[in-house]
Amino acid sequence: MWNDFDENSWDDEDTDDFREENHKHPLFRKGMEIIKLTHALVGSLDEARRTLYGRLMVESAAILCSKFSDAESTSDFILKMENAVIMKVNARELNTMTYQLALEGAHAEEHLKLLRDAIRDFKTLFVEWIRGFDPNEKMKDGWGIFED
Repeated sequence: MWNDFDENSWDDEDTDDFREENHKHPLFRKGMEIIKLTHALVGSLDEARRTLYGRLMVESAAILCSKFSDAESTSDFILKMENAVIMKVNARELNTMTYQLALEGAHAEEHLKLLRDAIRDFKTLFVEWIRGFDPNEKMKDGWGIFED
């Protein structure tokens, strides 16, 4: 497998171009907004709630952008969909945590709503993004998920 990799086929310029293209994508940008909102929200929690929810919230937010980049790095439908599902699950988990914080009265509702609104916008962009996946571009991996 690694013997097939041609060291000369990929250089730092390719990496920079890929990174720049990803960073311009509206879904990535919305993901970055969610990360910033999440950090601000977690930073204002009391110590007990920050310990309980903080790591999970920040991790869920960060996964949105990292899995987007993973999906964009391949044309394989199955890998794109796997990354998309992980993104969806983490966005939903993050959204759910905002309601838990609201139930506990741990944070001002208007701040929680900002994060929920960003997640709602992310979802809209996400749906548009996955519609661009080509289901004919798949390399079956034997797991049977997203295969015909």
